[in-house]
Amino acid sequence: MTVTLAVHGAAHTVTGSCYLLQTGNTKFLVDCGMFQGTKTLKALNYEAFPFDPRSIDFVLLTHAHIDHSGLLPKLVKQGFNGPIHATSGTIDLLSCMLPDSGHIQELEVRDLNRRNAHRGRSAVTPIYTAKDAETSLKSFESVQYDTWFTPAPGIRARYWNAGHILGSASIEIEIDTPKAAQPHLRLLFSGDIGRGAQMFHADPDSPENVDYLICESTYGGRTRVSHTTQERRAMLAAEVQAALKNRGTLIMPAFAVERTQELLADLVMLISEKKIPEVPIFLDSPLAIRATEVFLDHADELENGDDFRRAMRTPLLTMTVSPEESMAIEQIDGNHIIVAASGMCDAGRIRHHLKNHLWRNNSTILLTGYQAQGTLGRILEEGAQSVRIQGEEIKVRARIRQIETYSGHADGPALVKWVSERGPVKRATLLVHGEEEGLTALHNDIATLRGTGERILEPVLDDVFDLTIDATGPRLLPATRRLQAEIVGRFDWHNDLSKLWLDIAEELDKAADDKSRSVVIRRLRRALEAANGK
Repeated sequence: MTVTLAVHGAAHTVTGSCYLLQTGNTKFLVDCGMFQGTKTLKALNYEAFPFDPRSIDFVLLTHAHIDHSGLLPKLVKQGFNGPIHATSGTIDLLSCMLPDSGHIQELEVRDLNRRNAHRGRSAVTPIYTAKDAETSLKSFESVQYDTWFTPAPGIRARYWNAGHILGSASIEIEIDTPKAAQPHLRLLFSGDIGRGAQMFHADPDSPENVDYLICESTYGGRTRVSHTTQERRAMLAAEVQAALKNRGTLIMPAFAVERTQELLADLVMLISEKKIPEVPIFLDSPLAIRATEVFLDHADELENGDDFRRAMRTPLLTMTVSPEESMAIEQIDGNHIIVAASGMCDAGRIRHHLKNHLWRNNSTILLTGYQAQGTLGRILEEGAQSVRIQGEEIKVRARIRQIETYSGHADGPALVKWVSERGPVKRATLLVHGEEEGLTALHNDIATLRGTGERILEPVLDDVFDLTIDATGPRLLPATRRLQAEIVGRFDWHNDLSKLWLDIAEELDKAADDKSRSVVIRRLRRALEAANGK
């Protein structure tokens, strides 16, 4: 019997979780996520899958975040007709998230085609539409935590609480083998592991003593100080108080699911306790508004669910649904707080708020979660003095702050602890879903754990492994690759070009007069001609 695992996403320094497993004639996916980050990575969302969607028998989905679920409508659109197994919380969230994602594809392609028409370029089509997403929802089938089920003959699966967001899971898989000494090959996909001590969820849990552990490494090597709920709120209060000085505005890019709901609940609680000023709060994200309604529907399943219900009823919170309501926020004079998606600042209404506020020295941008390489959030996090939004250069005069205590991911020590509690891992641990620094740190940290030793791998995009039980460990097979390894997970030429434009503009601004500016331009032209061999 041969079992293969193809890592088609969330590999070394790559987002977009997608794993293809094959045993005998059965093929199935764990996750089918959308690539995020640089334009080079995001272009993969438009390309063909590295497998035939019609050949896939079923999908096991860890959770609702778009980098794990975002290409499911494309999968269905291109011929997949099997079930997608997910928890009820995940299904309810995706009932609004996937159509919203389709709507975003349509809007982005409409704007892109308008620009392409002006440039004489061909039109493109959306990855999928809102209607495609609605169709894909018919494929979902609900599963329970801690309960074995059989998605195909010879394959069993069980979902464990991952403590990351509503409905999130680690997935344990057993595949039958013909070996009497070891009748099952056992795999555990971590999904995204929660940080523990969250407002809404119990700490993550999952089994031990598996053959293969596929583990995320988002915050590998990074240590966050553990905070109680009261300590977390005190940190937020300090940021809010500083942001609201001098009639300031606080802009909070937040992930529509979970982070937004936690932040809103804490802001309302701090106002009720008179620890921050009583100012208007705007939730400016249609997706986050719908996700909040899902959380209210599931409040009985959440830790502190009653507190959340009360917080969402405050008259201080305004939910802006229409574009007109969103634009009207800019007319407000004086202190206010805006919570908007996306959390990495690379899409959604947050971009027009940044465009309107980054240049103001009495505005504060408070980053509340992980910022992937190549995103606008990451560029701001790293201290850019100016950025380009929708083709326009914006000077960064606002305060850029970050608060990590709201991150939904376990930090480095928590990941090491989680891996150690899954041991012994008999055959190999595969580290995925992380950047190079985090992967290396987590690799080094767990290398001494009993049961892992040197059997720790860091797959790159499109690696294919033979997991056959007869082998001493996973064997790398020949594979077709969509991207060259040296460009994966790094700033691409689009980022370099954007920075070049900003650097040129800065040099021209610093020039003393028009004559000096002409000198700069002539030097640039000579460099360009030299590069072209003229």
